[in-house]
Amino acid sequence: MKSKQCLVIGLGRFGTAVATTLYEMGHEVIAVDQHEENVERVMNLVTHAAILDASDERALRTLGVADFDVVVVAIGTDVQANILATMNAKSLGAPYVVCKAIDEMARRVLERIGADLVIRPEHDMGVRLARQIATPNIVDTLDLGSDYAVVEIEANDRLKGTLRDLNLTGRFGVQVIAMSRAGKIEVTPGAEDELRPHDKLVVIGTTHALDELRRYLGE
Repeated sequence: MKSKQCLVIGLGRFGTAVATTLYEMGHEVIAVDQHEENVERVMNLVTHAAILDASDERALRTLGVADFDVVVVAIGTDVQANILATMNAKSLGAPYVVCKAIDEMARRVLERIGADLVIRPEHDMGVRLARQIATPNIVDTLDLGSDYAVVEIEANDRLKGTLRDLNLTGRFGVQVIAMSRAGKIEVTPGAEDELRPHDKLVVIGTTHALDELRRYLGE
């Protein structure tokens, strides 16, 4: 895995988690915040930490923003500072800017001013938890960015018969990539393979397609 150069702006709980985890994974991480206590808390957990107001374009320019692979704007409640930092990062040539938004309105504004990816951590986590509660037969989820995911689903009354009969690709637009029975995994199972109670299927698809499948199984 090629090491990336990452700039994390805003060192609240979310920004700190992103910065320290990226560093632990072997990436070069510069972390900045305008509050000294936040910077001191991560100083020994990243490549370099500095006190800096990213809403000031001249201050941000000193970091050479265009040289970073990824810039994460993790400023929390100060929406204006979040927007200014994002605008500054893009105008200074940052190739990929990820922003944290506190609500839907902030998300729209950030996307409009050029953020490459906008996330709402609390909202996204809430949606994921609700899906797990509502459809407990889906036992695990692996996100592949914003459009695709891999899920493991357990056979139930609505999920039985041969894979040909189930026709998950035709009905829901998802692709079966593995089948698990008593802990033994069979990759790319055949159309005539039959699901039995407690068998599990691993499927890949768009988040929309998987939501349709979830609704079907959760009824």
